Amino acid sequence: MTKSELIAYLADKNPHLYQRDVERIVTTIFDEIGAALARGDRVELRGFGAFSVKKRGSRVGRNPRTGEAVDVAAKRVPYFKTGKQLREMLNSQ
Repeated sequence: MTKSELIAYLADKNPHLYQRDVERIVTTIFDEIGAALARGDRVELRGFGAFSVKKRGSRVGRNPRTGEAVDVAAKRVPYFKTGKQLREMLNSQ
């Protein structure tokens, strides 16, 4: 599901809200999750999962075209861990 599909779905389920308001709500939620992760905070949505930031150390990678060794710098990457309720819902079918 894409962001626009999510907005359309929520707008259909909530006819009392304008689509532009639903779009603003979804965008605000995503922006706040991104801002929290940028600060190094953890975002937990009970029953759904938790977003956090993991650190990857520097390493030596390979250029797939030439096979040449390339130094890859250390970086921070987003990480998502599913919640128990979501895992159970996915595995119950």
